[in-house]
Amino acid sequence: MTVLLDRPTAPAAEPRRPAGTRPATRDPFIDLLRVFGMALIVFQHWTIPVISYDGARLTTGNALSTPGVWVVTWISQVMPLVFFAGGAANAISFGRRGGSPQGWLAARLRRLAWPLLPLAVVWIPLPQLLLTLGVPEQPLTVGARLTGQLLWFLAVYLIAVTVTPYALRLHERYGALVPVALAAGAVLTDVVRFSTGFEAAGYLNVVFVWLAVHQLGFFYAEGRMRRSWLLALGGFGTAALLVAFGPYPGSMIGLPGAEVSNMAPPTLAMLAVGAGQVGLAMLLRPWLVRLPLDRLLAWAGPRIMTVYLWHMPALIVVSGVAVVLLGIDTPAPGSAFWFAGWPVWFGLLCLVLWPLVKVFARFEAPPALPYGELGWGSMLCATALVGGGVLTLTVGGFAPGAGPFLALVALLGGLLMTAPRARV
Repeated sequence: MTVLLDRPTAPAAEPRRPAGTRPATRDPFIDLLRVFGMALIVFQHWTIPVISYDGARLTTGNALSTPGVWVVTWISQVMPLVFFAGGAANAISFGRRGGSPQGWLAARLRRLAWPLLPLAVVWIPLPQLLLTLGVPEQPLTVGARLTGQLLWFLAVYLIAVTVTPYALRLHERYGALVPVALAAGAVLTDVVRFSTGFEAAGYLNVVFVWLAVHQLGFFYAEGRMRRSWLLALGGFGTAALLVAFGPYPGSMIGLPGAEVSNMAPPTLAMLAVGAGQVGLAMLLRPWLVRLPLDRLLAWAGPRIMTVYLWHMPALIVVSGVAVVLLGIDTPAPGSAFWFAGWPVWFGLLCLVLWPLVKVFARFEAPPALPYGELGWGSMLCATALVGGGVLTLTVGGFAPGAGPFLALVALLGGLLMTAPRARV
Protein backbone atom coordinates (compact mmCIF):
# COMPACT_ATOMS: atom_id res chain seq x y z
CA MET A 1 0.00 0.00 0.00
CA THR A 2 2.85 2.39 0.74
CA VAL A 3 3.99 1.96 -2.84
CA LEU A 4 0.66 3.31 -4.04
CA LEU A 5 0.19 6.00 -1.41
CA ASP A 6 3.54 7.65 -1.10
CA ARG A 7 4.82 10.88 0.35
CA PRO A 8 2.80 13.96 -0.61
CA THR A 9 3.15 14.72 -4.28
CA ALA A 10 0.45 16.58 -6.15
CA PRO A 11 -1.06 15.19 -9.35
CA ALA A 12 0.84 16.17 -12.45
CA ALA A 13 -1.90 18.49 -13.65
CA GLU A 14 -2.10 20.43 -10.37
CA PRO A 15 0.28 22.56 -8.33
CA ARG A 16 1.42 21.14 -5.03
CA ARG A 17 -0.78 22.14 -2.10
CA PRO A 18 -0.69 21.62 1.67
CA ALA A 19 -2.45 18.66 3.25
CA GLY A 20 -6.16 19.12 3.76
CA THR A 21 -6.48 22.10 1.43
CA ARG A 22 -7.55 22.60 -2.16
CA PRO A 23 -7.37 25.30 -4.82
CA ALA A 24 -9.88 28.13 -4.78
CA THR A 25 -11.92 26.47 -7.53
CA ARG A 26 -13.70 23.14 -7.19
CA ASP A 27 -11.88 19.99 -8.21
CA PRO A 28 -13.46 19.01 -11.55
CA PHE A 29 -12.29 15.41 -11.22
CA ILE A 30 -14.13 14.88 -7.93
CA ASP A 31 -17.21 16.67 -9.25
CA LEU A 32 -17.10 14.49 -12.35
CA LEU A 33 -16.84 11.28 -10.31
CA ARG A 34 -19.81 12.29 -8.18
CA VAL A 35 -22.00 13.23 -11.14
CA PHE A 36 -20.86 10.28 -13.27
CA GLY A 37 -21.38 7.89 -10.36
CA MET A 38 -24.90 9.02 -9.62
CA ALA A 39 -25.81 9.18 -13.31
CA LEU A 40 -24.63 5.60 -13.81
CA ILE A 41 -26.57 4.46 -10.74
CA VAL A 42 -29.75 5.98 -12.15
CA PHE A 43 -29.04 4.57 -15.62
CA GLN A 44 -28.49 1.10 -14.18
CA HIS A 45 -31.58 1.18 -11.95
CA TRP A 46 -33.71 2.26 -14.89
CA THR A 47 -32.24 -0.29 -17.29
CA ILE A 48 -32.04 -3.55 -15.34
CA PRO A 49 -35.62 -4.11 -14.05
CA VAL A 50 -37.47 -7.08 -15.48
CA ILE A 51 -41.08 -6.59 -14.36
CA SER A 52 -44.26 -8.57 -14.89
CA TYR A 53 -47.72 -8.50 -13.36
CA ASP A 54 -50.22 -11.35 -13.42
CA GLY A 55 -53.16 -9.36 -12.10
CA ALA A 56 -52.43 -10.15 -8.47
CA ARG A 57 -48.69 -10.09 -7.91
CA LEU A 58 -45.87 -7.93 -9.28
CA THR A 59 -42.70 -9.89 -10.00
CA THR A 60 -39.33 -8.18 -10.32
CA GLY A 61 -36.12 -9.48 -11.83
CA ASN A 62 -32.73 -8.20 -12.92
CA ALA A 63 -31.45 -8.01 -16.49
CA LEU A 64 -27.88 -8.44 -15.24
CA SER A 65 -28.70 -11.96 -14.06
CA THR A 66 -28.26 -13.03 -17.68
CA PRO A 67 -25.29 -15.45 -17.76
CA GLY A 68 -21.96 -13.73 -18.42
CA VAL A 69 -23.32 -10.20 -18.07
CA TRP A 70 -22.09 -9.92 -14.44
CA VAL A 71 -18.71 -8.64 -15.66
CA VAL A 72 -20.42 -5.35 -16.53
CA THR A 73 -21.02 -4.76 -12.82
CA TRP A 74 -17.28 -4.38 -12.18
CA ILE A 75 -17.66 -0.97 -13.82
CA SER A 76 -21.36 -0.22 -13.45
CA GLN A 77 -21.34 -0.74 -9.66
CA VAL A 78 -19.86 2.68 -8.98
CA MET A 79 -20.60 3.04 -5.26
CA PRO A 80 -16.86 2.62 -4.50
CA LEU A 81 -16.10 5.64 -6.70
CA VAL A 82 -18.87 7.62 -5.00
CA PHE A 83 -17.39 6.90 -1.56
CA PHE A 84 -13.89 7.70 -2.83
CA ALA A 85 -15.08 11.03 -4.20
CA GLY A 86 -16.94 11.65 -0.95
CA GLY A 87 -13.78 11.03 1.05
CA ALA A 88 -11.82 13.50 -1.06
CA ALA A 89 -14.60 16.10 -0.88
CA ASN A 90 -14.94 15.70 2.89
CA ALA A 91 -11.20 16.05 3.44
CA ILE A 92 -11.05 19.14 1.23
CA SER A 93 -14.12 20.71 2.83
CA PHE A 94 -12.96 19.97 6.36
CA GLY A 95 -9.54 21.46 5.64
CA ARG A 96 -10.96 24.68 4.21
CA ARG A 97 -13.72 25.31 6.73
CA GLY A 98 -13.02 27.38 9.80
CA GLY A 99 -14.70 26.82 13.14
CA SER A 100 -15.23 23.66 15.13
CA PRO A 101 -15.43 20.10 13.76
CA GLN A 102 -18.98 19.79 15.07
CA GLY A 103 -19.93 22.92 13.12
CA TRP A 104 -18.63 21.27 9.96
CA LEU A 105 -20.53 18.08 10.78
CA ALA A 106 -23.74 20.03 11.42
CA ALA A 107 -23.49 21.69 8.02
CA ARG A 108 -22.90 18.32 6.35
CA LEU A 109 -25.81 16.78 8.25
CA ARG A 110 -28.18 19.47 7.04
CA ARG A 111 -27.04 19.02 3.43
CA LEU A 112 -27.72 15.28 3.62
CA ALA A 113 -30.98 15.31 5.56
CA TRP A 114 -32.82 18.35 4.25
CA PRO A 115 -33.61 16.88 0.78
CA LEU A 116 -35.15 13.83 2.48
CA LEU A 117 -37.97 15.85 4.02
CA PRO A 118 -40.06 16.39 0.84
CA LEU A 119 -39.55 12.74 -0.12
CA ALA A 120 -40.93 11.66 3.25
CA VAL A 121 -43.76 14.21 3.21
CA VAL A 122 -44.91 12.95 -0.21
CA TRP A 123 -44.42 9.22 0.34
CA ILE A 124 -45.81 8.80 3.85
CA PRO A 125 -49.44 9.59 2.87
CA LEU A 126 -49.16 8.53 -0.79
CA PRO A 127 -49.48 4.72 -0.32
CA GLN A 128 -52.55 5.17 1.89
CA LEU A 129 -54.12 7.52 -0.64
CA LEU A 130 -53.46 5.17 -3.55
CA LEU A 131 -54.89 2.22 -1.60
CA THR A 132 -58.14 4.11 -1.07
CA LEU A 133 -58.25 4.83 -4.81
CA GLY A 134 -58.13 1.10 -5.55
CA VAL A 135 -54.46 0.57 -6.45
CA PRO A 136 -53.53 -3.09 -5.80
CA GLU A 137 -51.77 -3.47 -2.45
CA GLN A 138 -48.94 -5.86 -3.40
CA PRO A 139 -47.36 -3.85 -6.25
CA LEU A 140 -47.88 -0.65 -4.27
CA THR A 141 -46.05 -2.11 -1.28
CA VAL A 142 -43.19 -3.27 -3.52
CA GLY A 143 -42.76 0.24 -4.90
CA ALA A 144 -43.04 1.91 -1.49
CA ARG A 145 -40.38 -0.37 -0.03
CA LEU A 146 -37.98 0.10 -2.95
CA THR A 147 -38.20 3.87 -2.63
CA GLY A 148 -36.84 3.66 0.91
CA GLN A 149 -34.40 0.79 0.47
CA LEU A 150 -32.15 2.80 -1.84
CA LEU A 151 -31.51 5.21 1.03
CA TRP A 152 -28.97 2.71 2.43
CA PHE A 153 -26.28 4.78 0.75
CA LEU A 154 -27.16 7.84 2.82
CA ALA A 155 -27.16 5.81 6.04
CA VAL A 156 -23.65 4.51 5.36
CA TYR A 157 -22.37 7.82 4.01
CA LEU A 158 -23.61 9.53 7.16
CA ILE A 159 -21.31 7.21 9.14
CA ALA A 160 -18.41 8.21 6.90
CA VAL A 161 -19.17 11.91 7.34
CA THR A 162 -19.52 11.57 11.11
CA VAL A 163 -16.14 9.88 11.56
CA THR A 164 -14.32 12.16 9.09
CA PRO A 165 -12.75 14.43 11.76
CA TYR A 166 -11.40 11.36 13.58
CA ALA A 167 -10.48 9.52 10.39
CA LEU A 168 -8.43 12.52 9.25
CA ARG A 169 -6.50 12.46 12.52
CA LEU A 170 -5.72 8.79 12.02
CA HIS A 171 -4.77 9.55 8.43
CA GLU A 172 -2.33 12.27 9.47
CA ARG A 173 -0.73 10.00 12.05
CA TYR A 174 -0.73 6.60 10.38
CA GLY A 175 -1.22 7.26 6.66
CA ALA A 176 -1.60 4.12 4.57
CA LEU A 177 -1.85 1.89 7.64
CA VAL A 178 -5.45 3.06 8.13
CA PRO A 179 -6.92 1.66 4.87
CA VAL A 180 -4.70 -1.41 5.31
CA ALA A 181 -6.19 -1.99 8.77
CA LEU A 182 -9.72 -1.52 7.40
CA ALA A 183 -8.97 -4.00 4.61
CA ALA A 184 -7.67 -6.47 7.22
CA GLY A 185 -10.96 -6.02 9.07
CA ALA A 186 -12.81 -6.86 5.85
CA VAL A 187 -10.72 -10.03 5.44
CA LEU A 188 -11.40 -11.14 9.02
CA THR A 189 -15.12 -10.38 8.67
CA ASP A 190 -15.44 -12.51 5.54
CA VAL A 191 -13.48 -15.35 7.13
CA VAL A 192 -15.89 -15.39 10.07
CA ARG A 193 -18.93 -15.01 7.83
CA PHE A 194 -18.12 -17.81 5.39
CA SER A 195 -16.48 -20.20 7.84
CA THR A 196 -19.27 -20.08 10.41
CA GLY A 197 -22.24 -19.36 8.16
CA PHE A 198 -23.20 -16.47 10.44
CA GLU A 199 -24.37 -14.06 7.74
CA ALA A 200 -25.05 -11.18 10.12
CA ALA A 201 -21.33 -10.91 10.84
CA GLY A 202 -20.84 -9.77 7.26
CA TYR A 203 -22.51 -6.46 8.01
CA LEU A 204 -19.37 -5.33 9.83
CA ASN A 205 -18.03 -4.81 6.33
CA VAL A 206 -20.48 -1.94 5.88
CA VAL A 207 -17.91 -0.08 7.99
CA PHE A 208 -14.68 -1.77 6.88
CA VAL A 209 -15.27 -1.78 3.10
CA TRP A 210 -16.89 1.60 2.57
CA LEU A 211 -14.68 3.47 5.04
CA ALA A 212 -11.58 1.96 3.43
CA VAL A 213 -12.59 3.39 0.04
CA HIS A 214 -13.62 6.67 1.70
CA GLN A 215 -10.17 6.82 3.35
CA LEU A 216 -8.46 6.58 -0.07
CA GLY A 217 -10.09 9.88 -0.94
CA PHE A 218 -7.97 11.57 1.74
CA PHE A 219 -4.83 10.67 -0.16
CA TYR A 220 -6.21 12.18 -3.33
CA ALA A 221 -7.10 15.38 -1.46
CA GLU A 222 -3.42 15.69 -0.51
CA GLY A 223 -2.10 14.72 -3.94
CA ARG A 224 -0.56 11.55 -2.55
CA MET A 225 -1.90 8.90 -4.91
CA ARG A 226 0.86 7.43 -7.04
CA ARG A 227 1.33 4.46 -9.37
CA SER A 228 -2.37 4.22 -10.03
CA TRP A 229 -1.81 1.45 -12.54
CA LEU A 230 -0.67 -0.80 -9.68
CA LEU A 231 -3.81 0.01 -7.72
CA ALA A 232 -5.99 -0.75 -10.76
CA LEU A 233 -4.15 -3.96 -11.64
CA GLY A 234 -3.90 -5.13 -8.04
CA GLY A 235 -7.54 -4.36 -7.27
CA PHE A 236 -9.11 -5.99 -10.31
CA GLY A 237 -6.58 -8.85 -10.20
CA THR A 238 -7.35 -9.59 -6.57
CA ALA A 239 -11.07 -9.48 -7.29
CA ALA A 240 -10.63 -11.96 -10.14
CA LEU A 241 -8.75 -14.36 -7.86
CA LEU A 242 -11.35 -14.03 -5.12
CA VAL A 243 -14.17 -14.79 -7.55
CA ALA A 244 -12.29 -17.67 -9.20
CA PHE A 245 -11.15 -19.42 -6.03
CA GLY A 246 -13.24 -17.99 -3.21
CA PRO A 247 -16.88 -18.05 -2.16
CA TYR A 248 -17.64 -14.79 -3.97
CA PRO A 249 -20.05 -14.41 -6.91
CA GLY A 250 -18.87 -12.52 -9.98
CA SER A 251 -21.59 -9.88 -9.87
CA MET A 252 -21.00 -6.76 -7.79
CA ILE A 253 -24.72 -6.18 -7.38
CA GLY A 254 -27.22 -8.47 -5.73
CA LEU A 255 -29.01 -10.83 -8.11
CA PRO A 256 -32.29 -12.70 -7.58
CA GLY A 257 -31.73 -16.20 -6.27
CA ALA A 258 -28.02 -15.74 -5.55
CA GLU A 259 -26.87 -17.39 -2.32
CA VAL A 260 -24.18 -14.74 -1.71
CA SER A 261 -24.19 -11.04 -2.51
CA ASN A 262 -21.07 -8.90 -2.79
CA MET A 263 -23.18 -5.86 -1.99
CA ALA A 264 -25.50 -6.64 0.90
CA PRO A 265 -23.38 -6.94 2.93
CA PRO A 266 -20.28 -5.78 1.04
CA THR A 267 -17.41 -8.23 0.78
CA LEU A 268 -13.66 -8.23 0.31
CA ALA A 269 -14.31 -8.75 -3.41
CA MET A 270 -16.24 -5.46 -3.49
CA LEU A 271 -13.33 -3.71 -1.78
CA ALA A 272 -10.92 -5.16 -4.35
CA VAL A 273 -13.10 -3.98 -7.24
CA GLY A 274 -13.36 -0.60 -5.54
CA ALA A 275 -9.56 -0.30 -5.39
CA GLY A 276 -9.40 -1.27 -9.05
CA GLN A 277 -11.99 1.36 -9.98
CA VAL A 278 -10.13 4.08 -8.07
CA GLY A 279 -6.87 3.16 -9.78
CA LEU A 280 -8.53 3.15 -13.20
CA ALA A 281 -10.21 6.51 -12.55
CA MET A 282 -6.86 8.00 -11.54
CA LEU A 283 -5.28 6.68 -14.73
CA LEU A 284 -8.03 8.36 -16.77
CA ARG A 285 -7.90 11.58 -14.77
CA PRO A 286 -5.60 13.56 -17.14
CA TRP A 287 -8.10 13.02 -19.96
CA LEU A 288 -11.23 13.37 -17.88
CA VAL A 289 -10.35 16.82 -16.52
CA ARG A 290 -9.87 18.12 -20.07
CA LEU A 291 -13.39 17.22 -21.14
CA PRO A 292 -15.59 20.31 -21.77
CA LEU A 293 -18.06 19.47 -19.01
CA ASP A 294 -18.03 22.62 -16.90
CA ARG A 295 -21.59 23.64 -17.74
CA LEU A 296 -22.91 20.11 -17.22
CA LEU A 297 -21.20 19.79 -13.82
CA ALA A 298 -22.40 23.23 -12.77
CA TRP A 299 -25.99 22.24 -13.57
CA ALA A 300 -25.87 18.69 -12.20
CA GLY A 301 -23.94 19.34 -8.99
CA PRO A 302 -26.71 21.18 -7.11
CA ARG A 303 -29.31 18.63 -8.27
CA ILE A 304 -27.47 15.36 -7.78
CA MET A 305 -29.14 14.39 -4.50
CA THR A 306 -32.59 15.20 -5.90
CA VAL A 307 -32.00 12.96 -8.91
CA TYR A 308 -30.84 10.13 -6.63
CA LEU A 309 -33.80 10.43 -4.28
CA TRP A 310 -36.51 10.77 -6.94
CA HIS A 311 -35.31 8.50 -9.76
CA MET A 312 -36.90 5.46 -8.11
CA PRO A 313 -40.31 7.15 -7.68
CA ALA A 314 -40.12 7.99 -11.38
CA LEU A 315 -39.48 4.31 -12.14
CA ILE A 316 -42.41 3.30 -9.94
CA VAL A 317 -44.76 5.72 -11.72
CA VAL A 318 -43.82 4.50 -15.22
CA SER A 319 -43.82 0.84 -14.16
CA GLY A 320 -47.15 1.22 -12.40
CA VAL A 321 -48.83 2.70 -15.46
CA ALA A 322 -47.18 0.46 -18.07
CA VAL A 323 -46.99 -2.87 -16.25
CA VAL A 324 -49.76 -2.81 -13.62
CA LEU A 325 -52.37 -0.59 -15.29
CA LEU A 326 -51.79 -1.40 -18.98
CA GLY A 327 -50.48 -4.94 -18.51
CA ILE A 328 -47.34 -4.44 -20.63
CA ASP A 329 -44.59 -6.61 -19.14
CA THR A 330 -40.99 -5.65 -19.80
CA PRO A 331 -39.51 -7.71 -22.68
CA ALA A 332 -36.87 -10.37 -22.11
CA PRO A 333 -33.48 -8.69 -21.59
CA GLY A 334 -31.37 -8.61 -24.73
CA SER A 335 -34.27 -9.42 -27.04
CA ALA A 336 -35.15 -7.35 -30.09
CA PHE A 337 -38.22 -5.97 -28.30
CA TRP A 338 -36.08 -5.04 -25.30
CA PHE A 339 -33.64 -3.01 -27.42
CA ALA A 340 -36.43 -1.46 -29.49
CA GLY A 341 -38.47 -0.44 -26.47
CA TRP A 342 -35.62 0.81 -24.31
CA PRO A 343 -35.47 4.36 -25.82
CA VAL A 344 -39.21 4.78 -25.21
CA TRP A 345 -38.89 3.42 -21.66
CA PHE A 346 -35.93 5.67 -20.86
CA GLY A 347 -37.60 8.70 -22.42
CA LEU A 348 -40.75 8.23 -20.33
CA LEU A 349 -38.65 7.95 -17.18
CA CYS A 350 -36.84 11.19 -18.01
CA LEU A 351 -40.15 12.95 -18.66
CA VAL A 352 -41.44 11.92 -15.24
CA LEU A 353 -38.21 12.73 -13.40
CA TRP A 354 -37.75 16.18 -14.96
CA PRO A 355 -40.64 17.97 -13.16
CA LEU A 356 -39.71 16.22 -9.91
CA VAL A 357 -36.20 17.65 -10.16
CA LYS A 358 -37.60 21.09 -11.03
CA VAL A 359 -39.85 21.08 -7.96
CA PHE A 360 -37.62 19.45 -5.33
CA ALA A 361 -34.06 20.51 -6.25
CA ARG A 362 -34.53 23.67 -4.17
CA PHE A 363 -34.43 21.53 -1.03
CA GLU A 364 -30.79 20.59 -1.65
CA ALA A 365 -29.76 23.91 -0.09
CA PRO A 366 -30.68 24.13 3.61
CA PRO A 367 -32.18 27.42 4.73
CA ALA A 368 -29.53 30.12 5.21
CA LEU A 369 -30.14 30.75 8.92
CA PRO A 370 -27.84 31.88 11.73
CA TYR A 371 -27.35 28.36 13.04
CA GLY A 372 -26.11 27.95 16.60
CA GLU A 373 -23.07 25.99 17.70
CA LEU A 374 -23.57 22.50 19.14
CA GLY A 375 -21.38 20.58 21.52
CA TRP A 376 -20.18 17.13 20.56
CA GLY A 377 -22.85 15.40 22.64
CA SER A 378 -25.71 17.31 21.04
CA MET A 379 -24.16 16.95 17.59
CA LEU A 380 -23.81 13.18 17.91
CA CYS A 381 -27.39 12.97 19.20
CA ALA A 382 -28.64 14.91 16.17
CA THR A 383 -26.63 12.65 13.89
CA ALA A 384 -28.02 9.54 15.58
CA LEU A 385 -31.59 10.79 15.11
CA VAL A 386 -31.06 11.49 11.42
CA GLY A 387 -29.22 8.21 10.96
CA GLY A 388 -31.97 6.31 12.76
CA GLY A 389 -34.58 7.90 10.52
CA VAL A 390 -32.68 7.02 7.36
CA LEU A 391 -32.05 3.47 8.58
CA THR A 392 -35.74 2.98 9.38
CA LEU A 393 -36.67 3.99 5.84
CA THR A 394 -33.92 1.77 4.43
CA VAL A 395 -35.22 -1.31 6.22
CA GLY A 396 -38.95 -0.82 5.79
CA GLY A 397 -39.29 1.74 3.02
CA PHE A 398 -42.48 3.79 2.83
CA ALA A 399 -44.83 0.84 3.14
CA PRO A 400 -47.98 1.70 5.14
CA GLY A 401 -47.37 1.62 8.86
CA ALA A 402 -45.83 3.59 11.71
CA GLY A 403 -42.21 3.21 10.51
CA PRO A 404 -42.12 6.01 7.92
CA PHE A 405 -43.84 8.46 10.27
CA LEU A 406 -41.37 7.70 13.08
CA ALA A 407 -38.53 8.11 10.59
CA LEU A 408 -39.80 11.56 9.63
CA VAL A 409 -40.04 12.54 13.32
CA ALA A 410 -36.43 11.42 13.83
CA LEU A 411 -35.25 13.38 10.78
CA LEU A 412 -37.02 16.51 11.94
CA GLY A 413 -35.71 16.07 15.48
CA GLY A 414 -32.13 15.79 14.30
CA LEU A 415 -32.45 18.83 12.05
CA LEU A 416 -34.15 20.90 14.74
CA MET A 417 -31.24 20.24 17.06
CA THR A 418 -29.00 22.07 14.59
CA ALA A 419 -31.47 24.95 14.21
CA PRO A 420 -30.57 28.49 15.31
CA ARG A 421 -30.54 29.01 19.04
CA ALA A 422 -32.42 31.94 20.50
CA ARG A 423 -30.27 34.63 22.03
CA VAL A 424 -30.93 35.16 25.71
